[in-house]
Amino acid sequence: MEEVVSASANSQNSTGDAAADQPINVYVWDLDETLILLKSLLDGSFAGHFEGLKDHEKGTEIGKRWENIILELCDEHFFYEEIENYNQPYLSALHQYDDGKDLTKYDFEADCFSSPFDDVNKRKLAYRHRAIGDKYEKGLQKILDHRMFKVWSDLYSSTDKYTDGWPHKLLEEALGKSTAEPAGKSSTINCIVTSGSLVPSIAKCLLYRLDDVVSSDNVYSSWEAGKLQCFKWIKERHGGPNVRFCAVGDGPEERSAASIMKWPFVKIEIRPDAPHRFPGLSLSTIHGIMDAVYQSSGKDG
Repeated sequence: MEEVVSASANSQNSTGDAAADQPINVYVWDLDETLILLKSLLDGSFAGHFEGLKDHEKGTEIGKRWENIILELCDEHFFYEEIENYNQPYLSALHQYDDGKDLTKYDFEADCFSSPFDDVNKRKLAYRHRAIGDKYEKGLQKILDHRMFKVWSDLYSSTDKYTDGWPHKLLEEALGKSTAEPAGKSSTINCIVTSGSLVPSIAKCLLYRLDDVVSSDNVYSSWEAGKLQCFKWIKERHGGPNVRFCAVGDGPEERSAASIMKWPFVKIEIRPDAPHRFPGLSLSTIHGIMDAVYQSSGKDG
């Protein structure tokens, strides 16, 4: 049975008396066109849904600016020119090759990372992944200079206004950072599974201000492995007797993977009249969907 429920479903949250009885909710988010908008800005489809109310050229210009700043962050701070052809599904994928060396004074430019992709170069790539994770945790203020930080901040504000608060209200509402969804009802883990390559996806998380709700080690690239395999890795890592999973995305691959995993799935759409879009979708609604699915199945997912 396909466990897919519309985000517009009208259901209520279940609350228990004891915090220990509350589940751990693991939200598995798609990235592009779910948590962030980029492709639909570049190709004009976002503006097209508003039938002339949105400036098509302005949306495309915003998208191109995002492309530029994402690439700059990747190339200048995340070693992307070196490691572009060595995509991994998550940052700790090569953890066994990392000997824990102090990287404070490590000279990445002099270590001659290159092919063949043998154990020595896997260790060098693991170092780079660890360095990327460390930078992610420190945030953009520690990475960008004053000029670039202002460029990014202005771009984020312009995007927030043009998209009616898609990224901002998403964080406030759907990730439970607003008073509309009080903290403490359950423990929450946010994971991202994206079809894009890993390093640009981590850069996007930083630039779209997702780093305070998604840790770098919970970002997965399904580029080679596929989303189903990534979902399985997430369940292996976070699964347990009191853990519930919910996938949220806009595409058929994550919907199919969620169905196979018997997880509830919430489909996001960008049409302004869509019942399941941001802004509008709330954490309470997602909880209600999860309650309905898990209570009906009698399984932990």
